[in-house]
Amino acid sequence: MLARDALCDRNLEAAQRLRSQDKQVDRFYRQIEVDCMHLFTLPAPADADLRRVGAFIQMVRDLERIGDYAKDLGDVAIKLFPYPAHPLMGRVNTMLDRCRSMVAMSLLALSELDATAGLDIKQKDDAVDNDYEELYNLLAHQTNITGSIEPTVLLVLAIRYMERIADHATNVGKRVAYMITGERT
Repeated sequence: MLARDALCDRNLEAAQRLRSQDKQVDRFYRQIEVDCMHLFTLPAPADADLRRVGAFIQMVRDLERIGDYAKDLGDVAIKLFPYPAHPLMGRVNTMLDRCRSMVAMSLLALSELDATAGLDIKQKDDAVDNDYEELYNLLAHQTNITGSIEPTVLLVLAIRYMERIADHATNVGKRVAYMITGERT
């Protein structure tokens, strides 16, 4: 994941690539949305088809938002480059790895149309939520800050973006399950 390379490995090229890839994701999103809307115009679509197309439109939006947050993480990484690595970067890296795993799981559930796998993602979301709370509290209550507080503020933004990535991956999983079963969770 480029966001990990940019943020945790301090890779400037990865951070810059996130920006260009976000524009490409946005173009894909707009085209897929148009294609899905076209499907609504087909004569007499079945209820299951309408449910699938509706869920798919929402999933594509969630994936587009994940791309936006990944780009935002790249922007944070660029702003962090002038500063030494923060002592909590190891924990931030762990949180980001969990998010990356959740996105991969959601894409796998979608590609295999696996409702059970889609619903299993929620368990990992709880771990990311815990990571967010713990890291937020550690960052917000730092008393030994010398110099600029910008790195701390940027890390608070980064963990919030990661928490949102996890939420959107969870949404994709839930929507896969809905698309298959017709039941909302």
